[in-house]
Amino acid sequence: MTKNKISVEEMAEAGVNFGHKVSKLHPKMKPYVSGIKNNVNIFDLEKTQKELEKALSYISRIVSEGKAIVFVGTKVQLKGIVQMAAEACGVPYVTERWLGGTFTNFETIQKRVNYFKDLEKKKGSGELEKYTKRERLDFDREIAKLKIKFEGVRNMSKLPEAVFIFGLDKDITCAREAKRKGIKIIALCDTNVNPDIVDYPIPANDDAISAVSYIIERVKDTILNSKQEK
Repeated sequence: MTKNKISVEEMAEAGVNFGHKVSKLHPKMKPYVSGIKNNVNIFDLEKTQKELEKALSYISRIVSEGKAIVFVGTKVQLKGIVQMAAEACGVPYVTERWLGGTFTNFETIQKRVNYFKDLEKKKGSGELEKYTKRERLDFDREIAKLKIKFEGVRNMSKLPEAVFIFGLDKDITCAREAKRKGIKIIALCDTNVNPDIVDYPIPANDDAISAVSYIIERVKDTILNSKQEK
């Protein structure tokens, strides 16, 4: 594995250390908190560094073994960076609402994905031209809706080995489905969540774009390096 340098100083600059207000602290996140500033819990970044390195090491291993990982980040402010990183890495992603059953009812979801791809193909080849203008407009609308739902998982032909959740509080349904299907969970865990469901918890600010960007860049580098070495 290519060593991915994690700097405590750089994490502090990016605001990775800021948790939520003291009143929102989940007891299970206490071990990762080193203090309080302006009524906000502050993460112990040495512990964050250790957990992040552990998660990156795991990601490196599964990617070099040719196994799949999915990015999930549906928080409004994070959608863009999660999608960009996923596309750069060539991994599936979900940045719109998590569709219940994506993992637990995989075959049904796959049928919808295939239907979407088939419609797109028919439109591209001119097969839909035989329909009336009104019907073609309906097809266009349907394709647009399906694209929002399934574009990120269009090439996910089987269940992944792992899922990386950027914001456990927002996508806890995804985590529960992953748990049921034996998919490993890597997740950013802010001070307001219970990390027990997560296999590789990374204690960190999961709201600030700068903080998540710092972590996602390390994840991206790890995946690309591991693919290259493979």
